[in-house]
Amino acid sequence: QVQLVESGGGLVQAGGSLRLSCADSKSILSINAMGWYRQAPGKQRELVAIITGGGSTNYVDSVKGRFTISRLYAKNTVYLQMNSLKPEDTAVYYCWGNAGMEYWGKGTLVTVSS
Repeated sequence: QVQLVESGGGLVQAGGSLRLSCADSKSILSINAMGWYRQAPGKQRELVAIITGGGSTNYVDSVKGRFTISRLYAKNTVYLQMNSLKPEDTAVYYCWGNAGMEYWGKGTLVTVSS
């Protein structure tokens, strides 16, 4: 059973940076793709960034050049480095992983003040 636990959210001023982490602390399964989604108030959940088992990455256009996703494969851990944060980045950020089936973390709140 995969259990994804996020950390690193918080309150930051516009232009600042945060680093989100997500680790699977329970499983010995190998997770293929991992990524981050976010959901802002009143909006649908959207994919922010994804990294495959082979290391390929993809980002939503609104974060390209500002966010970087990376992984520590041996520990089923994924990171999201967020720079030049904007108020519109405010959302609950969810970790996602695919290990034959999909798994989700409970989310961590990121609030960017103007």
